[in-house]
Amino acid sequence: MTLTQSIGNARSSLSTVSEQISVVSQNIARVNDTNATRKVANVITGPGGGVSVASISRTANKLLLDTYLTANSNNQTQTVINSSLNQLENTVGETDSDTSPAALIAKLSSALQNYSTTPQNGAIAATVVSAAQQLATSLNSATQAVTDMRNQADNDIATSVSNINNLLSQFQKLNQTIVSGTGSGADITDALDQRDTILKQLSTEVGIRTVTRAGGDMAIYTDSGVTLFDKTARKVTFAATPNLGPSSVGNPIYADGVPIAGTPHTMSISSGNLAGLVEVRDNIALTYQGQLDEIARGLIEATAETDQSATPTLPAAAGLFTYGGGPAIPTSGTLVAGLAGSIKVNPNVDPSQGGDATLIRDGGIAGNAAYKYNSTGAASFTDRIQQLITNLGTSRSFDPSAQLTQSASVTDYAKSSVSWLESLRQSASAEAESRQTLANRASTALSSDTGVNLDEEMTNLLALERTFQASSRLINTVDSIFSTLLQTVG
Repeated sequence: MTLTQSIGNARSSLSTVSEQISVVSQNIARVNDTNATRKVANVITGPGGGVSVASISRTANKLLLDTYLTANSNNQTQTVINSSLNQLENTVGETDSDTSPAALIAKLSSALQNYSTTPQNGAIAATVVSAAQQLATSLNSATQAVTDMRNQADNDIATSVSNINNLLSQFQKLNQTIVSGTGSGADITDALDQRDTILKQLSTEVGIRTVTRAGGDMAIYTDSGVTLFDKTARKVTFAATPNLGPSSVGNPIYADGVPIAGTPHTMSISSGNLAGLVEVRDNIALTYQGQLDEIARGLIEATAETDQSATPTLPAAAGLFTYGGGPAIPTSGTLVAGLAGSIKVNPNVDPSQGGDATLIRDGGIAGNAAYKYNSTGAASFTDRIQQLITNLGTSRSFDPSAQLTQSASVTDYAKSSVSWLESLRQSASAEAESRQTLANRASTALSSDTGVNLDEEMTNLLALERTFQASSRLINTVDSIFSTLLQTVG
């Protein structure tokens, strides 16, 4: 072997080391780029010093993958619910918050107490009207927040359905490639990786179950058993509602023509982003809206005026608070959807609208002399004011569909509503944290069992880099020595 050949072989060996480093680097990058579940195997050096890959193996664990899919779906459901409850809590506030209906009812009661001590003071009467306006505005705003939340959830459902159909379409192409490649003996590891990635993304939107068949074929079902994919993708359909009002019911979601969410059904899904959005739109938000409506109805009822004639014949009429259906009083104990959105201070008692605030003391807010309590017009009259204070603390009937007590004062009912929301929020937060932990553990277990071991690959890469550096210095030194020797001899 000549000197030139020896140096050439050394440089070729150095190139081999460099190529090995490249292979390992690509193997590591594959994890970050595609979340691959396969490993490069049998990297060998040929006689000419080149590097070749003798085979590619793919490590998979269906049990761990199914566990991850379930954990991920459950986590997404609770994440949506928890986020919505936090949004409501931030809008309404806690029981002792100045912005909560319970706190504003207490403020109204306090204003009435002050007015009772100086009933002849019109300025203090105006503070009662102001407190009532703040309370009505709070209920209006809370209703709008709930309505906005429901409409956002409805729009997000449409987006989720679109994502599901898109993912199923991608899955169909990959599944066909895998079935075809399995039959022909082609390398399908990339397609298998991509199909698993689609499953992970799909589980974010809806709870799924998979069945693997001969030839690499796979079928997908919802967690309730409805077919999403079997040879071909099944269509998931949903019609968004342009503007969901307090009394509106959102449309259901169908998969392959079967209702899977949005309506009571034995095949309803229980997990995934879609299930969480439907729960918010159709249950949580509607229940809370019902509680707001019952608070509004209780206020209208508690401040209503009655016929003060010797022989009463007129029905009770809206007093300090009225609404779109006034002056009639809503039926006792029966929920009126959207009432909290239309409750307002009676214009007849609002100075800013040309009303007279002293009617709070005297009565007759309903616009008929028959409803006048202070028949003599005495400036020191306090009976009606005291009656209003008492009525706010008097037990009355509430609709059980709002999921709170059926008998309580409007003050206590408002407190119970805020407590219900806070309790639900705390429970959802704890559940969300638990499910997030399970999802993280499932992801870690799947990655550890089927993914490329980053620690191992980085160790190999560092070892090869050191070999490369040492070989490079050695060859450069030898090359310099021989160059000098050849020049001397020449």
